[in-house]
Amino acid sequence: MDLISFFARLDAAAPPDVAAGGMGGMLIFEVILMIVVFVAVIILPQRKKEKEQKQMREGIQIGDEVTTIGGIMGIVVRKDNDHDCVVIETGGGRSKIRVKMWAISENLTKHDEADELGKKK
Repeated sequence: MDLISFFARLDAAAPPDVAAGGMGGMLIFEVILMIVVFVAVIILPQRKKEKEQKQMREGIQIGDEVTTIGGIMGIVVRKDNDHDCVVIETGGGRSKIRVKMWAISENLTKHDEADELGKKK
């Protein structure tokens, strides 16, 4: 049985008001409802998380302890805004690694809100 004959049988078996398109409005409503739920459940939380990550990366200062997406932990010793990267110092041998800002996943240093507001003024 091919797909076209399957849908033709469903259409023939439907009540006359449904076969005439009486339920078409409900179908459109359901599709719109599914799109709204998809946006609310998937897209909005993702945008919120991206915004928080961007704020965290913009707030990184020299001396902050950070973790990269690869799991490397270190202390920021230099910040290069022109190339959008930081240099972190890791381990006891004082190894330095240059990392792009997008690769920073977490800032482990907590800053006071009063200090942040004072620096913005």
